Amino acid sequence: MKDLATINRGAHQIQMENTPPQQPSASQPKVQMLTISEEEAGQRIDNFLLRICKGVPKSHVYRVLRSGEVRVNKGRIDQLYRLVEGDIVRIPPIRMAEVIEQVVPKHEFPILFEDNHLLIINKPAGVAVHGGSGISYGVIEQLRASRPDAKFLELVHRLDRETSGILLLAKKRSALTNLHEQMRDGVTDKRYLTLVHGDWKNARQHVKLALHKYTTAEGERRVRVQADGMASHTIFTLQKKYRDYALLEAELKTGRTHQIRVHLSASGFAIAGDDKYGDFSLNRALLKAAEGRGALKRMFLHAHQISFVHPETGKTVTVNAGLPKECEDFLKSLA
Repeated sequence: MKDLATINRGAHQIQMENTPPQQPSASQPKVQMLTISEEEAGQRIDNFLLRICKGVPKSHVYRVLRSGEVRVNKGRIDQLYRLVEGDIVRIPPIRMAEVIEQVVPKHEFPILFEDNHLLIINKPAGVAVHGGSGISYGVIEQLRASRPDAKFLELVHRLDRETSGILLLAKKRSALTNLHEQMRDGVTDKRYLTLVHGDWKNARQHVKLALHKYTTAEGERRVRVQADGMASHTIFTLQKKYRDYALLEAELKTGRTHQIRVHLSASGFAIAGDDKYGDFSLNRALLKAAEGRGALKRMFLHAHQISFVHPETGKTVTVNAGLPKECEDFLKSLA
């Protein structure tokens, strides 16, 4: 057969007229048949689809679900159906948005505990736990990049970007749901160390102030004390007093966004280095490292201990993470 480039224009037109209709290209959407693994079992079908169909508007995913085009084991289901290991899910042709994949650098973090169900790391300050809101990637994306063979890896909870310390990740969906239940039921015990400016009086103090989340005009997430907000409870225990500061342990009885930071700020005690709810003039002074004293270039809030029931063994697990060097050095400068 002659190369098309050698065919004259008239012959080329005849060739085109007789060409059969083009078959769908490989890039066009096709039906997908997916078998649910142990790690994927237990989640709702809508959440599963939202994860699989990256780039597809949420409204379109729910429209496809309502239409009955998504089938499980050849039968219709609703959006509340929870997947079972071995289920065969039919996903109809859905055109995915063209997303430019960003290369996420592989990175491992200091491991405090790991087995077949859990991974517990010591997160440094200044690192987000996940991408979003102007952040390209965080801990979870970097860990997935460094562990490409991991079938399942999800955050059990979150830490503020500025907070260091213990961060739990689940390696099985069963472990994730179990730990979430423990947190809802108040079984887990999370403790933080924080340094506040001021003359702290009580050896042990309960703070119960309702918190309300809102978004600023600039799109930044914030929290304030508000009577009709979510009930919130923190217990603060004095660890050591310094001339102008106090080292406290904060025990979370509820797990609201920015809870420790807002409870302390509302009580008149700013966390050293807190750039959202703290004392901004104090923070500027801390950055300058006055003569004879150390500088603090981060927020002094560190998740130092967690206790929970292991989702597989049923035994209590307690994990500790000592204060980072920059926090220890600052405390030494206060002595």
